[in-house]
Amino acid sequence: MKKLSLAELGRVDVKTFKGLNKLSLVVLLDNIRSGHNVGAVFRSSDAFLIEKIILCGITPVPPHREINKSAIGSTASVDWVYEADAKEVVLNYKERGYEIVGIEQTDESVILQNYSVDSSKKYLIIMGNEVGGISDDLLPLLDVAIEIPQYGTKHSLNVSVCAGVVLWEFFRGMHRIH
Repeated sequence: MKKLSLAELGRVDVKTFKGLNKLSLVVLLDNIRSGHNVGAVFRSSDAFLIEKIILCGITPVPPHREINKSAIGSTASVDWVYEADAKEVVLNYKERGYEIVGIEQTDESVILQNYSVDSSKKYLIIMGNEVGGISDDLLPLLDVAIEIPQYGTKHSLNVSVCAGVVLWEFFRGMHRIH
């Protein structure tokens, strides 16, 4: 066994990436405090061909030192936009036929592995603030809340870890990878 070199990995350049077909999946970051979390979401979104990232509220935007540190250039490959009003964004995407999926622990949450991703649908996935979660005014707009089961002493995962897990599951479901 040997590690593959960058050349052997066969990754595409940014221009080629921009022309690739993306998943019908948009990520909305709702009041994320940490630029490191934002950068990591960019990196996962690049890895799994996410359509776009929408940064809302207090979420930092590129160029930003902390974002750049963890994004490692993916802010150039992944389409993104800043919108101040997350509620307006969610209503707009709902009107456009996107299923609104909140990653949140609620009294009606569906456990991630019990949620069936439908490759014919379009999704807007909302990731909330590191402490407060998804804003209260967005909860009634969700079509579904999904949570990742956890069995340790902590009640939540870091936003960037959570995003990686969820985006991989959606990628698998939309591409039928097992």
